[in-house]
Amino acid sequence: MTTNLPFQIILKLILSSFASLVVITLFFISRTDFPPSSFQLSPENTLRISNGTKSPNQETVNCGKIPPALADALIHYAASNVTPQQTLSEISVTKKVLEKKSPCNFLVFGLGHDSLMWASLNHGGRTIFLDEDESWIHQIAEKFPSLESYHVRYETKVRDAAALMAEARDKEHCRRVSTDLRVSKCVLALKGLPEVVYEAEWDLIMVDAPTGFHEEAPGRMAAIYTAGMIARRRKKGDMTAVFVHDVDRKVEDEFSMAFLCRDYMTEQQGRLRHFTVPSHRNYGVSGGKLCP
Repeated sequence: MTTNLPFQIILKLILSSFASLVVITLFFISRTDFPPSSFQLSPENTLRISNGTKSPNQETVNCGKIPPALADALIHYAASNVTPQQTLSEISVTKKVLEKKSPCNFLVFGLGHDSLMWASLNHGGRTIFLDEDESWIHQIAEKFPSLESYHVRYETKVRDAAALMAEARDKEHCRRVSTDLRVSKCVLALKGLPEVVYEAEWDLIMVDAPTGFHEEAPGRMAAIYTAGMIARRRKKGDMTAVFVHDVDRKVEDEFSMAFLCRDYMTEQQGRLRHFTVPSHRNYGVSGGKLCP
């Protein structure tokens, strides 16, 4: 007789197994002075279990501590009944990019049940989270103090999305790639973010917030636009992976295609789109199109 397990249980088991594998791998890597890519155990240095005696060629392995963030993630996902907002196939899209780029700088619009997972997958890098709900940030900070999160205020409303789109397409100052978004005249540019957002070079950006499922919600118009501009202002030659979740909704669909560009879209799985946005520094700060 075959039993079909619910998706939530399957995803939880996979995340728990993955977290365990990460912890075990990092433990062994931390025991050597060689870079992870060159870590191999030669036969003469392999620790073998025997009758209690040790040969001259065998070395003693000293136990170390698991990094706190990875320990938190392992315990949280092993014991929690709450699953991340994204599906397994959607999570896998970002995970593939992190496997190549981490440790790196990862900017996430949104603080949720998947935040500890993202920070752990980028172990050794810097992952920061931006959220609209200040009380939620304090709640998560008490539970997971290792996460770096900041409060953001949004001035937009979903009901104004069409007008904002029209203005951004018509106004040259919204199409111009500015080196400093804090002085941009475009209404979609987020100017009150923490200084680190403007000063750091971001390798990955995830837009999974703010709230956008009703007319009075702030919507993700400004977050998507700002993510695209942050990617374009990077150093010449740099590429930024930008992910937008919930593209089944009108705002996320239209704004991601308009400001992250259809031609820059690398992949879509379920409700998640992955864009690879190149630097536009070679166009200068006063010219160039946003999309090819």
